[in-house]
Amino acid sequence: MPFTLCGPIIRQFLFLRVSNPVRLDKFICECTSLTRSLAKKALHRGEISCNGVVVTDPGFKVTEGMEICLDGEPITLVGERYLMLNKPVDTICSTIDEVYPSVLSLLAIEKPQTLHIAGRLDADTTGLVLITSDGQWSHRVTSPKKDCAKRYLVQLAEPVDNSLIAIFAAGVQLRGEEGLTKPAILEILEPQRVRLTITEGKYHQVKRMFAAVGNHVVGLHREQIGQIALDPALALGEWRYLTAAEIASI
Repeated sequence: MPFTLCGPIIRQFLFLRVSNPVRLDKFICECTSLTRSLAKKALHRGEISCNGVVVTDPGFKVTEGMEICLDGEPITLVGERYLMLNKPVDTICSTIDEVYPSVLSLLAIEKPQTLHIAGRLDADTTGLVLITSDGQWSHRVTSPKKDCAKRYLVQLAEPVDNSLIAIFAAGVQLRGEEGLTKPAILEILEPQRVRLTITEGKYHQVKRMFAAVGNHVVGLHREQIGQIALDPALALGEWRYLTAAEIASI
C-alpha cells in the first residue's frame, strides 16, 4: 500500500499501524472523514476496491501491501502528524472556534480533529505554533520538567537598558506566583525591542515578566521552540509539516 511519509519516525509509526490485520470499515474511517456508517454505505455501493477488486464486506481484513481505493483513488493511513504554523493575530490556540477562530481552521488537512496544539499563544500574539497528533511528543514540548526553551521577539512600550539582562537572568517575581521564574535570557536589540528566551510556560508569562519590571508588551512574536525555528518562508497563516530532524529534536 503506498504511503505519503514525512521522515523515518512517521514511517515507523505507519508500519506499526498496519502490522496486524484491520477491518476494512475501520481502515476507511481512519483514512478518511467517513463515519463507520458512511463507510459501510460506500462499501455496499461498490465504491471500495482492494488491489483493483471491488470489496463489499466491512469485515474484510486489510493487511500490509494492499492498495485500498475509494472511488478509484488510493487512501492511506494518516499516522502521527507534526506541523508548524505561523500564527496570525485574532486566532486562538484551541481545537474549537470561540471568540476568534481556532488555528486549526487554517489547516487544509484530513482529520484535523485528531490534532492538538503543543503550547499556546494568546490571540494577539503571532509566530511559531507546533501542532501534532502525538501526545507524548507534545508533552515533551510543554512539560515544565523538560525545560524546552521558547524564544520570543518582544516590542515594548518603554525603553529598557542592560540592567534588565541580569534581573531576568536571576528570575522575576510574578504577581500571584510563589518563587521566581526560571532564569531567562534577554537580548536587547533596540531600546524598545528585545529577544527573550524562557524555559517555562506560565500563563501570559512574557507579558507578566515585563509588567513585573514596570513595562508593557505591545507586540509579541514567537520565533523558536527548542531547536525548531519558525520557517522564514511561511507567511502569517501558512504552515508546513516538520522535517524528520525537527521532529527528532524534541
